[in-house]
Amino acid sequence: MSERKIKSIISKIDQTSVYDVAINTPLKKAKILSKKLNNKIFIKREDLQPVFSFKLRGAYCKIKQLTKLGNLRKIITASAGNHAQGVALSASKLGIKSLIVMPTTTPKIKINSVKNLGAEVILHGDAYDDAYEYAIRKSEKEGIEFIHPYDDIDVIAGQGTIARELLQQSDSQIDYIFIPVGGGGLLAGIAAYFKKNSPKTKIVTVEPEDSNCFQQAFRDNKRTKLKSIGIFADGVAVRQIGKIPFEISRDIVDSTILVNTDEICSGIKDLYDETRTVAEPAGALSIAGIKKFIKLKKLSKKNIVGIFCGANMNFDRLRHVSERSELGELNEMLVGVTIPEKPGSFKKFCLLIGKRSITEFNYRYSDAKKAHVFAGIKLSNGIKEKNSVLKRLRESDYKVVDFSDNEMAKLHVRYMVGGISKSDHTEYIFRFVFPEKPGELYNFLDTIGSEWNISLFHYRNHGADFGRVLIGFQASDSDKKLLVKHLNSLNYEFFEETYNKAYNLFLS
Repeated sequence: MSERKIKSIISKIDQTSVYDVAINTPLKKAKILSKKLNNKIFIKREDLQPVFSFKLRGAYCKIKQLTKLGNLRKIITASAGNHAQGVALSASKLGIKSLIVMPTTTPKIKINSVKNLGAEVILHGDAYDDAYEYAIRKSEKEGIEFIHPYDDIDVIAGQGTIARELLQQSDSQIDYIFIPVGGGGLLAGIAAYFKKNSPKTKIVTVEPEDSNCFQQAFRDNKRTKLKSIGIFADGVAVRQIGKIPFEISRDIVDSTILVNTDEICSGIKDLYDETRTVAEPAGALSIAGIKKFIKLKKLSKKNIVGIFCGANMNFDRLRHVSERSELGELNEMLVGVTIPEKPGSFKKFCLLIGKRSITEFNYRYSDAKKAHVFAGIKLSNGIKEKNSVLKRLRESDYKVVDFSDNEMAKLHVRYMVGGISKSDHTEYIFRFVFPEKPGELYNFLDTIGSEWNISLFHYRNHGADFGRVLIGFQASDSDKKLLVKHLNSLNYEFFEETYNKAYNLFLS
């Protein structure tokens, strides 16, 4: 995109007022994090907006602009949450009817929130892309204006008002700003405005490791569509960065950083400690990125800003967040340890661990000589202490496997240690992901069919929009190809885990 067009966006940001519905959110110093990280960390509190997210800004800016162009009576959009609420409230404020298409997997709390803001809701499809395509077709067929969540100049300008406020609120030069990225509207608005008005500020994008559409485009210098996306940080779960946002930001961004689920959960905990507000996963991306970037680059005494961009958290996800935040903070380690099967072995194991708390201890009888233990160990000094524990166990001739970063171990194995297959048949293990909705588990099993005997099955609902299942199938070596061919035809995302160390130690 030419400099002239970027200047046009900056001009729109300067001329835009969103304060009929949105508020000028405060910029607060994160005192605990600042001390802990030896940098001045500031948080832009977009969680304090009336719909608990920055999305209100862009939605209002776009709809307000449309009202100036003609007799606008009705609008439509597709969204699983925050954009939907922003559109609904903005339309209500401007006296316009709104129609929101949401995936059938959308939690009731978000559906009810949108309805309470005066919008009509249509549930369609299992994912955002399904809802989006339906909304576009309905828009074109009935002549209803579509409000895009990020790939629109006016929406970008609305989000960019955050940058204008930041530069008015900051008493000193901002050295770094960390921006969460989904479709890219927030990034484009802030990046463009900072390029002109604070060119020395380094712009760093933050994305989940499994939803990194901007990082891939930034690396390859072209937009690419992800084959699959992670669903934990659903607010930024977008397969492809927006065309306009990428054109604006591709030459402005200085660095990108990716964070995993544990690091995001740790960021949620940090924001709670600072603000006593629970961030949604996407809302904590900035903080997670800041912590990781500071450690990687060894930064100190810098002025750093993060965007607390959303707080629409489903209550039933809090257990999962609390559990994983300990691993993200490196306050806990998970290990698999092989110990002698004889009296006193557990006592000796605990002696080697020292005064550290054992948060979890699971094992099952393997044979007369050895047992496999799955243990969680409390840490107070992060990676250094973890390495010390591993070294001490290995020096005592224990076979140890670190499971702290093993997704299958954290999601499934820790809850099901204690069962092994007694059959002579070969067992093949697969991990599945499917949209979570009433009756879907039955539909999943019905689709799998009964041609292969299921020798292992573990399902756990984490309160997210997707369910996760671990299944063991009994099949001969010659039948495995047929099994995999069958699974590929089912249109479910799956991963083979037959050779996962966690499975081989505890379940095979």
